[in-house]
Formats: sequence, structure tokens, C-alpha cells
Amino acid sequence: MGLFDRLKRVVSANLNDLVSKAEDPEKMLEQAILEMQEDLVQLRQGVAQAIAAQKRTEKQYNDAQNEINKWQRNAQLAIQKGDENLARQALERKKTYSETSTALKTSLDQQTTQVETLKRNLVQLESKLSEAKTKKEMLKARITAAKAQEQLGAMVSGMNTSSAMAAFERMEEKVLMQEARAQSTAELVGADLEHQFAQLEGSSDIDDELAALKASLAPAPEPKTLPAAQETPSPKAAEPVDAELDALRKQLDQL
Repeated sequence: MGLFDRLKRVVSANLNDLVSKAEDPEKMLEQAILEMQEDLVQLRQGVAQAIAAQKRTEKQYNDAQNEINKWQRNAQLAIQKGDENLARQALERKKTYSETSTALKTSLDQQTTQVETLKRNLVQLESKLSEAKTKKEMLKARITAAKAQEQLGAMVSGMNTSSAMAAFERMEEKVLMQEARAQSTAELVGADLEHQFAQLEGSSDIDDELAALKASLAPAPEPKTLPAAQETPSPKAAEPVDAELDALRKQLDQL
């Protein structure tokens, strides 16, 4: 391979790569639709011109047929009048129009076929243009979705997720530590109250035991001796004393 061919291939490859990178799908779709619309306009103009030419040829053909019929009648009239020379001229004029009519008929058939072909092409192009517009809208929607997905992917890839998760973990650890401190404080407060009540119960038991010990160590009172000469009280004199003793016992029982 020569140097020129290699250089040509390198230039072509670079140009193709540059064009591919410069192609915007959305803009290319719009351009394709514009080009199809321009082709449709030109095709419609061509169809209109073909139909006009067909109509003109058809009129010329009909005029030639009318002339043929007219000179045929003239020839018949000349024969009826006995003028063969005039009849011959009429038939020659008829022949000229017949030849013209034959050529016009051939041209008219060709134009009719051409017009029918152009009409079919016009219908197909209109259908393709409508389909292309529908596809364009669908592709534009897909392009928009792809761009959004690409931007989202770039945003996600650009985010420092490890740093963010580490920050969340640190905050969660701080919250757990704060909850643990609050729980320990509540437990300390409860334990302090229980300790105070336990001290109250303990001091009460000690006080009761101390009072009992004091009572057991106190000296017993000496019994009072009655005079020897005292007489035994009579039943009437002992009744108030018994009543007072009963009242004292009731009071003690109520305590």
C-alpha cells in the first residue's frame, strides 16, 4: 500500500470520526424530516406538472379525434356531391390527423402511466413522512430519557458515597452514645432513690432494735409494800379500783 493510500485512509477515518462525534441525533432527525418534506414538495410539483401535461395531451388527442371525425364527414359529403377530388383532399387531411392522433395516444398512455406512478410514490412518501415524524417523537423521547439517565449516572458516580456513609455512621454512633448516657443517668437516679428508701428501712429497724435493747436493760421497778395494819378493802371500796383497772386495760388494748 502506497503512502498516498495510507494517508487517504487516515484522513477519511479521522473525518468519519469527527462527523460521528458532531452528529446530534435530535438535530439529525429534524434535518431528515426537513429533507423528506422538501422531497415531498418537489414530488407534488412533479405530479402536478405531469397531470397538467397529461391533460394537455388528452385535449390534443380529443381534438385530433374530432378533426378525424370532421374530415371523415367531409369526405362522405364530397362523395355524395360527386366531387372525388375534394373527397380525396378530405381523406388526406383525415390521415394527417389520424397519424397525429396515434402519436398523441401513445404519448397519452405513457403520461398516464407516469402520473399513476408518481401518485403512488407521492402516497408512499407521505406515509413515510408521517411514520418518520412519529418515530422522531419516539426517538426524541428516548434521547431525552437517555440524557437524563446519563446525567443521573454522572451525578451518582461523582458523589463521594463512602464519605457520606461514614458521616452517617459517625452521627449514628453519637446518637447511640447519647442514648446510653441518658439511660445510665436514669438508672443512677433510680438506684439513688432505692438506696435512700433502703436506708430509711434500715434505720427504722435499728431504731426499733435499739429501743428494745434499752427496754431490756432498764431496771425493774420495786414492788410497793402495804402496811401490815392495813385492812383488806371491802368489796364496796374495791369496785372503783377495779373499774379504773378495766378502763386502763381497755386503753392499753386500743393502743
